[in-house]
Amino acid sequence: MARLNLLEETRFEKLPVTVYPDKQIASVKVAERIARLIQRKQEAGEQAVLGLATGATPVGVYEELVRLHQEEGLSFQNVVTFNLDEYYPMLPDAPQSYVTFMNENLFDHIDIKRENIHIPDGTLAPEEVAAFCLNYERQIEEVGGLDLQILGIGRTGHVGFNEPGSAPNSGTRLVTLDDLTRRDASRDFGGKENVPTKAITMGIGTIFKAREIVLMAWSGKKAPIIKKAVEGEVSGEVPATYLQLADNVEFVLDADAASELTRFDTPWLVKDCVWDEMLIKKAVIWLSNTLCKPILKLTEEDYNNNGMAQLATERGPAYNINIQIFNKLQHTITGWPGGKPGADDSQRPERALPAKKRVIVFSPHPDDDVISMGGTFIRLIDQGHDVHVAYQTSGNTAVWDDDVLRYMEFAIDLENSLGRDSSELQTVYDNMREFIEQKQPNQVDTQEIRNVKSYIRKSEAIAGARYAGLPDSHIHFQALPFYESGKTSKYPVTDADIELTMELLQEVKPQQVFVAGDFADPNGTHIVCFNIIAESLRRLKQTEEWVKDCWVWMYRGAWHEFKPYEIEMAVPLSPLEVIRKRNAIFKHQSQKDTPVFPGDDSREFWVRAEQRNRETALQYDNLGLADYEAMEAFVRWHF
Repeated sequence: MARLNLLEETRFEKLPVTVYPDKQIASVKVAERIARLIQRKQEAGEQAVLGLATGATPVGVYEELVRLHQEEGLSFQNVVTFNLDEYYPMLPDAPQSYVTFMNENLFDHIDIKRENIHIPDGTLAPEEVAAFCLNYERQIEEVGGLDLQILGIGRTGHVGFNEPGSAPNSGTRLVTLDDLTRRDASRDFGGKENVPTKAITMGIGTIFKAREIVLMAWSGKKAPIIKKAVEGEVSGEVPATYLQLADNVEFVLDADAASELTRFDTPWLVKDCVWDEMLIKKAVIWLSNTLCKPILKLTEEDYNNNGMAQLATERGPAYNINIQIFNKLQHTITGWPGGKPGADDSQRPERALPAKKRVIVFSPHPDDDVISMGGTFIRLIDQGHDVHVAYQTSGNTAVWDDDVLRYMEFAIDLENSLGRDSSELQTVYDNMREFIEQKQPNQVDTQEIRNVKSYIRKSEAIAGARYAGLPDSHIHFQALPFYESGKTSKYPVTDADIELTMELLQEVKPQQVFVAGDFADPNGTHIVCFNIIAESLRRLKQTEEWVKDCWVWMYRGAWHEFKPYEIEMAVPLSPLEVIRKRNAIFKHQSQKDTPVFPGDDSREFWVRAEQRNRETALQYDNLGLADYEAMEAFVRWHF
């Protein structure tokens, strides 16, 4: 019976999928699987032939393999490895090369024989590539083929660098990289323009020959492509779908990567559910959107014909459910994000008292405040609350080098116009210019350049906060130490980051805190900053009474938006407020037009913000609620 239930749950899935709570647990499980293979081969006196992947996905697997070697004596003496791919052209000692990646994450820490390591050669002359690729295939065959191939998956659906359009019988070859793949790699190269346009990769046909294939994926960013790969039709447009044709494959996912699979996203389509309030809300909104009908017009028949008969039977009749969910959504809407004074707050998202609240808006980067919640930020100030903004990081890695020279030239001209000696500034400028002209991709800037980039972001943030109506005394720049590595990869968080945050919280003693809850940030700064605030509040809660009356609201908008069923406070914006928010964003001139790190969204930040806010309002309208110009959405975080 249990097996039948599992089959029912997974009937949309066209290949085996194993889901773990998080990537740490999943990585350990995959590493244990590899270790067992190595040990079986050792006992049989044979070599274990592994196909290895690079990128962020397998890092945890390699960490566990290193631990197993160093702490439990796992030997790699009998292991032969073949890496999936390498950029072309690429020097092996370049920071972005997969040779460097494999050495730093695995090979330098285990006892593998160097002659047993095979990685595509990014230094070949163009006329040598074809012969190398044929020989790479031959080398794999000579050792008996791949015992186990581990894979990640790109957001184009590529495995290895087999981009859309790859043939299912393709072998090792030189390929042209998709633009999205290059955008995703841009932070490692200091900009997309520095990412190679080509790569050498094992083919789909080569991967298929492996006796076992394990594809791993972590995070919600991978959820859409995982759904296509697991549940979609086999298509060259999504090369990972070819794995549906293999009988030796398993997808290993964390909960976030699996979140859009049918059994997790719309479980009522595959099984009976335990209908809690959140699931009912999600299901009714889904039904409304699927049928393009307002919630109050959904019928018993609609429920029965779309997998929700159980809900109608247990909690019905259907119209009562409709009323309940409609009211819940209506109660999320408020024009008073700090609470409405003198009003009954039992059905409102925020407390009425105190009427004037102390508020801190935490902004991970110097522009997240106005991009993600600029309308609410301005309204809180307009409605008389004691609002502070805290810019958690300097944001100095996200400024173009040209801007540094422009600001330095301005400073030199200003000094000269005042009749002062600008020779020292000129020397600094000349050194900066020489450095920038010779700068390598992703090279760390000099301290002087980093300082100027910080000052640019700081001046823009001050201008934006002033425009919103804040006095200078309520604008705080934390410059948390974890961020100040000068690289896209940051230092580990330490107590210094937490103590700085605790000091500000203790100084203001807020009743309301707004934090970035958008963890799709490609550089990971948002989640790091969120965790710092969370830990600071947890520590303060042990000793400070005021923390018990502090409510924390998460905002999104820079990268994604909350789903309607998640939203607990929706703040409508008038057309005038949308323009005021836009003007506040415009103060961040260094981030306009093309920012250094645009992520996978080519729209300017102000355009993203406006369109996402409008989309949220449209979703409420389509569900049968009032039609507003735009809406900013929030979810409360309980600690």
